[in-house]
Amino acid sequence: MIFADKLIQLRKKSGWSQEELAQQMHVSRQSVSKWEGAQSVPDLEKMVQLSRLFNVTTDYLLKDEEGEPEPVPGEDRSESVRRVSMEEASAFLEAKKQSAGTVAFATMLCILSPIGLILLGAMSEVPRYGISENVAAGIGMILLLLLIAAAVAMFIISGSRTSAYDFLEKEPFETAYGVTGMVRERKEQFRETYVRNNVIGTCLCVLSVIPLFAGILIDEHNDLLLCGMVCCMLTIISVGTTFFIRGGTVWSSFQQLLQEGDYTPKNKKASGAAGGYWVMIAAIYLACSFLTGRWDLTWIIWVGAAGLYPILLAILRKHAEK
Repeated sequence: MIFADKLIQLRKKSGWSQEELAQQMHVSRQSVSKWEGAQSVPDLEKMVQLSRLFNVTTDYLLKDEEGEPEPVPGEDRSESVRRVSMEEASAFLEAKKQSAGTVAFATMLCILSPIGLILLGAMSEVPRYGISENVAAGIGMILLLLLIAAAVAMFIISGSRTSAYDFLEKEPFETAYGVTGMVRERKEQFRETYVRNNVIGTCLCVLSVIPLFAGILIDEHNDLLLCGMVCCMLTIISVGTTFFIRGGTVWSSFQQLLQEGDYTPKNKKASGAAGGYWVMIAAIYLACSFLTGRWDLTWIIWVGAAGLYPILLAILRKHAEK
């Protein structure tokens, strides 16, 4: 039996189409077709990759001999690699779609949480409102904590919906026959929505500073007006962020199943190492805000963190390649 026949046999035994095997090997479907048609032979690196993928020895693949595949000593892929069925893949995509709105709204509440504190603090400095500084701080903190608590509850609920699929981020897995094609089709159908959400989110975030500049032009010495404009800016940013998250959450679910983008084995390691980054940023944001009391300024921490995150990921990915 020649290599081409063995490859066809192993691929069909695994339940993969040529396109799905090509995805696993990071080559084109035409390359797999040529291998199976005996028109070309994979190079040594790809041959080793095939032996690992099908859990057979390279000798079995290279030698034109009959016989059953010889498993690689010390490896048992049936135990180490989980296979994702069509039903599991569909359920995962649906769970991520449902959680996208919840996570987006929870993030919006986090961004909006200091607005009450900012406005009440500014109003306490205007005698005609009759609000003392302590009352303003107390009511503002209560509102902030209520919004944060609601957001945390939403994050927990959202996490519980998708907790059964955590293995997609933490463990190696394979997809059953037809899953890759289904996911790619849904991804292409969603592409236009994803691009539109990113465009809207970007435009809103860029335009969010307009209220602040408008307040400065109207009366740069009116602290209450300027604080109101800062609150308008945070509101616009929060709305823009929801577009990013709603589109990004669904898009990332496709990438997880296809093991593309941030979810290739190499990038998953880097993303996992950066997993505590946003927790640390949230802690820094809250600490700085409470210590300084400048909730109208500390939101800049999130902007800086967002700019640094891609750099951190790039460094971690570079390190993962070594």
